[in-house]
Amino acid sequence: MKLSAYILSIALSAAFISCQDSEKENSQTVVQQKEKSSYDLLVKKPDSIAVPEGMQWVSGVKFTMGATGDDPYALPREKPAHPVAVDGFFMDVTEVTNAEFAEFVKETGYVTVAERPVNWEEMKKQLPQGTPKPPDSILQPGSLVFKKSLEKVNNLNDYSQWWEWKLGANWRHPYGPGTSIEGKMDYPVVHVSYEDAFAYCKWAGRSLPTEAEWEAAAKGQLNGGIYTWGDEEKKLNENANTWQGTFPTENTPEDGFKYAAPVKSFPPNSIGLYDMAGNVWEITTDWFDVNYYNQALNEGEQINPQGSERPYNPDNPYEPEKVMKGGSFLCNKSYCASYRISARMGMSIDSGTDHVGFRTILRPAAKSY
Repeated sequence: MKLSAYILSIALSAAFISCQDSEKENSQTVVQQKEKSSYDLLVKKPDSIAVPEGMQWVSGVKFTMGATGDDPYALPREKPAHPVAVDGFFMDVTEVTNAEFAEFVKETGYVTVAERPVNWEEMKKQLPQGTPKPPDSILQPGSLVFKKSLEKVNNLNDYSQWWEWKLGANWRHPYGPGTSIEGKMDYPVVHVSYEDAFAYCKWAGRSLPTEAEWEAAAKGQLNGGIYTWGDEEKKLNENANTWQGTFPTENTPEDGFKYAAPVKSFPPNSIGLYDMAGNVWEITTDWFDVNYYNQALNEGEQINPQGSERPYNPDNPYEPEKVMKGGSFLCNKSYCASYRISARMGMSIDSGTDHVGFRTILRPAAKSY
């Protein structure tokens, strides 16, 4: 439906923007709460189950989810920190690549949201009554692309300045017609929506992680820590693909990459997972609710939480959003520092961008929920 495209088009014409779940994962829907006194947390990998190719076991763990008290970049939506516990599971070692997504499309004939015709009759159901129909030039297949030649911005709260709706941009053509993924099959697939990622998971027999599962995986064997490698910010460039220089106008690729990088270009975290910080954002199943952590703290320790029952983002009230984690090649401390483990942002469920991808998980059959 690309509701985000229309909202962005309105913002671009005005030169300003203020800064339903498709379906649950069937039998693998995660239990929000269980009887804590009797629950047996799955920590170690069952001996009867082999590690699937391309995946890594993430041990079950109890931990404090959310921003630590000594994190200078933490935002209100990352607080308060609260206790959670998650069962062990398998996770992809890397983000899903162009090659892997291409195999899925070849076998199924799947067409991503960014490649489909835009249905105005469906889109307007999510907009305020009386919203005018946008020009036909907007109501065409496409996706959001970062403006690489931006020279200046007037206000960092106006993110429309560095995003543009590019007709013809999709996972095959990341920057629009005339661009391709040739020679980039080991790059993470981008321009995928939540619906696209969910469809891939169904085909692969996998799931998307919950936010709690994702955070447990990012922490790995480390007890606490702001980053996947610990608390030392000075190690950022050697451990993650992010933005150096002044965001969003000056990019000095001190980490070796100006934009996206092939998977495994940086060292893995403590349990062998690559790019859990930077490169591309990763989609989770949780609704993005800026107030959810306050509710979570009041409920005490949650076992296998699946997040808020509904989305809530006052800065984007007309679009239901999912939580995305990990940050991307566009993240810089002057703007969001979202390469931190606790960082979280909302992503519209009906469209993607050139810096959002995903990875999958597999929960042991004995612990399917």
